[in-house]
Amino acid sequence: MAEQLLNKDVRKQVVEILGNMDGEVKLLLFVKDKDCEFCDTVVSLLNELTEVGEKVTFEKHNIDSEVAKNYHINDAPAIVLLTPEGKDKGVRFYGIPSGHEFGTLLQDIVSFSKGALSSISEESQKKITGIDKDIDIKVFITPTCPYCPKAVITAHNIAMLNDRITASMIEANEFKELSVKHGVSSVPHIVINDSVEFVGAYPEEQFVNEVLKAV
Repeated sequence: MAEQLLNKDVRKQVVEILGNMDGEVKLLLFVKDKDCEFCDTVVSLLNELTEVGEKVTFEKHNIDSEVAKNYHINDAPAIVLLTPEGKDKGVRFYGIPSGHEFGTLLQDIVSFSKGALSSISEESQKKITGIDKDIDIKVFITPTCPYCPKAVITAHNIAMLNDRITASMIEANEFKELSVKHGVSSVPHIVINDSVEFVGAYPEEQFVNEVLKAV
């Protein structure tokens, strides 16, 4: 029998956290047949997560599929979250959401179960909802970085507010080519529309201002 990724204590915590869910949340997992060292690990992780979380389900798709095209997924492993109504709010995880980022995934799932309610301030919400062009936010992380979840959560909360914004957690070590392309040497490293970049878990207001620079 394969070794479990989530031990007994972690499973207990997961049950507790997911006990705060309202509706059901579906995760779409995208994998590829070749050159995907971490795809099987993410499949195992989501299998275990959905065993523990009664209101969480997942569907596996290949990145060559129509579904992948519909969600603009071009690399794997990738996870897309859907609200109970099946709405995509632009929240993405590229790579294994492990270490500190496993908590981020759980937090997002709970948020999505309540309709993907953003937890950022009203003032920031006004600025974000007013954006009328496509925005792509990449947050490069490593699982051991304690500051990275804050940056990912902020980016995901921004994406939840506006259909034109996509925010992706990207595991820097798994997507080395992309990391090299953007000169990632320390994390969290944030890239917005490939034009605005900064390093560090900025406070929400500052983060929002960086997003506005890309507009």
